[in-house]
Amino acid sequence: MGWTDILRFFRGPFFTVSLIIFVGGMAYRLFRIILLGWPRDRVESRGSKAVGIVKTYLKGLAFFPFIPWVRRTFGKNALTYIAGGLFHLSLFLVIFFGTPHMLVWKSLLGFGWPTLPVPAADWLSAIGIISLLMLLINRLTHPVLRLITKSPVWLNWTLVFLPFVTGYAMTHHLLFRYEALFSLHMITVDILLIWIPLSRISHFLFYFFSRTIHGAQAGKRAVNP
Repeated sequence: MGWTDILRFFRGPFFTVSLIIFVGGMAYRLFRIILLGWPRDRVESRGSKAVGIVKTYLKGLAFFPFIPWVRRTFGKNALTYIAGGLFHLSLFLVIFFGTPHMLVWKSLLGFGWPTLPVPAADWLSAIGIISLLMLLINRLTHPVLRLITKSPVWLNWTLVFLPFVTGYAMTHHLLFRYEALFSLHMITVDILLIWIPLSRISHFLFYFFSRTIHGAQAGKRAVNP
């Protein structure tokens, strides 16, 4: 079996299975969250929950969440905050607005959208890789983070890092033949899709729930979310 056969397998049947596991697993986690419901509010509100929710979403749109003074956490661990924000931003933009990835979305959804210029997506990928490396170094050197970091965290980091670095190497034809790099990239992506519903990486699914609840509670107390 050559690299062409391996690539055909991981782009075809295995990618389909990985996608089914990903969608099914995330749907199951979402269903469980919905079943938790919203607890009955027994305390009189001092403000409007709806206003609080609107404010928190507007703040999320108006300011990138990694700007330190937005959440006043710069003094605690600036490196983690900024590197983590840059990583999430680059990941989002590359996955949804990188041309190769948009074409995958188009094949799945039946429609596409404008994408970033290749140099911009390339720089964003590099920023994502550097941010992940900085987060790794910080965890290895920070006494508290090193103490609380267990095997699942290292596994999460590895499974997120590998698609980034293999995709970047594939784009720039580094180290191995293009077919080999493409196969390695697809392998890492497929494994990551399977792993996400089983891990804390699935936290992105709960972003809207947490922001809505946070905004509602802030609005109820008539404070800024």
